[in-house]
Amino acid sequence: MPSVRLIAIDIDGTLLDHQFQVSAANLQALRRAHERNVEIALVTGRRHAFALPVARALQFDVTLISSNGAVTRSSSGELFYQDQLPHQTAAALIAHMTNFRDNLVLTFDRDVRGALVVESVDELNAAIQRWMEKNAEYIEQVRPIERSLTEDPIQAMFCGSIARMEEAQAHLLSAPELLRRVTVLKTQYQARNLCIVDVLNQGCSKGHALRRWAEHREIPSAEIMAIGDNYNDIEMLEFAGVPVIMGNASDDLKKPGWTVTLGNDQDGVAHVVEKVLNA
Repeated sequence: MPSVRLIAIDIDGTLLDHQFQVSAANLQALRRAHERNVEIALVTGRRHAFALPVARALQFDVTLISSNGAVTRSSSGELFYQDQLPHQTAAALIAHMTNFRDNLVLTFDRDVRGALVVESVDELNAAIQRWMEKNAEYIEQVRPIERSLTEDPIQAMFCGSIARMEEAQAHLLSAPELLRRVTVLKTQYQARNLCIVDVLNQGCSKGHALRRWAEHREIPSAEIMAIGDNYNDIEMLEFAGVPVIMGNASDDLKKPGWTVTLGNDQDGVAHVVEKVLNA
C-alpha cells in the first residue's frame, strides 16, 4: 500500500452494514487512522443532515461531501462548497419527466421541513419506506412540485424499482439538450430491487467534489484512498490513486487495478484501512 493522507469513504453499502450501523471494527480502524493524522472524508449520496449522525458516530470531525458532491461541509457545519441545480434546469427536468413525478424527490440545502419536497408519497413509500420514515419531519408535499422551485435545489432524485428506473433513464436519454445541463448518477441495490437516479448540476459528482477538496488541502490524488460500492462512486474511485471497491459491489464495478476488499457486513472498510496503517 502506498502512503495515504486522505481516505474518502462512501456510507451506504460501504461504511454501514446491512443494518445501517458502523461496526466496531470500522470505528476502531478509522479512529486509528485519525490518530495517525490521516484525514477522513465521508462522501455520500445522502444529504448533509441525514449523513451527520454517521459522521458523529466516529467521534472526531470529518469532511462531509454530501448529495453526491453537491455540498461539502465539515461535520461541525462549516461550509466549503455548494453546487446547486439551477431552478430553471430543475423545472425543465420535471416537465420532461412528468410521467415519473410520483418517483421524484427534490432536495434543498436547508435543515427544516421542506428540505425534501415530493408531489406524491405512495410510490416512494413502496420503494424507500425506511428512508421516508427517517426523513418524515423534513418532507413536504407540494402539488404541483414546480411550486417549490422558489430557490435552486441541490438535486432531483428519482426512486423506484430497477425496471421503473430503467424507463426513467431511457426517457432522460431522449432529451440531449437537457442532458448537457445536468449530471445523471445511478445507485442500484439488486437484492432490494431498488434504483435511485440522481440528477445534479452539470459537472457535479463525488469525484469532482473530492478533487476540489483535495486541491484545497494540497493532497495529490496518489495519496488518496477512495472506498465505494456503487455506480455513483465511479468518478471518486477513478480520481483516487488507491481505489477500493467493496466485496458486496456488483461484479461489473470490480475493475482491473482496483483493490477489492471484504463486504460491508465483513468490516471491509476496516480490513483495507488497517492495511494502510500497517504498511
